Amino acid sequence: MEIIFDTPRLWLREFTEADAPLVYQLNSEPAIFKYLHGPVMTDIAQAHEMLVDAMLPQYRFHLGRWAIHAKSNDAFLGWCGLKLMEDMGTVDLGYRLLPSAWGKGYATEAARYTLQYGFQVLQLEVITGMAHVDNTASLRVLEKIGMQFLRNDVVLACPVRVYTRSRHPGEMIC
Repeated sequence: MEIIFDTPRLWLREFTEADAPLVYQLNSEPAIFKYLHGPVMTDIAQAHEMLVDAMLPQYRFHLGRWAIHAKSNDAFLGWCGLKLMEDMGTVDLGYRLLPSAWGKGYATEAARYTLQYGFQVLQLEVITGMAHVDNTASLRVLEKIGMQFLRNDVVLACPVRVYTRSRHPGEMIC
C-alpha cells in the first residue's frame, strides 16, 4: 500500500484489488448517486471490475483516485484524486465520500491537498474539476479550493459545471 500524502486529518493512499469491498461500500450508497450518472453497484464483483479496469491503471501516470482514511481512527471515508480524462484532454480533480463523512470538511481538505500535490509534485499546468449543476455542496468545495468557473457542459449525459485552476495564479484559462 502506497501512501500518496497526508493532511492534518487524513491520509490518502493507492487502492489495491483487495479494496473491492471499500469501493463497493462507497458505490452502493444511493445517496451518493443522487448527482452521478449511472446506477449504484449491486455486488463486489462490479467494484473489483471498476478497480482493475478504471482505477488502478491511472496509477501508471502517477494519477488516480486515492482512498481517504481518517488519521484519528483509520476509517475509510471515500476517495479523492486526479484522473486523466483522455477524451477531454484534461486532468480532473474528483472526490466521493461516504455520507457519514459529509459536512465535516474532509472533501475540501482532501481536494485542497490533492490540487497542491498535482501542481507541486506532478508539475501539472492545469487541473479541472466538475460537479452536477445541482450539487451545491460539491460545487462549493471546488470554489473553496480556489477553482474558477469555466463553463457549463454535459458529460456522460450529466449536466455539470466545469471549474479549472492553473498552477500559475492569475493565468487566464480558455
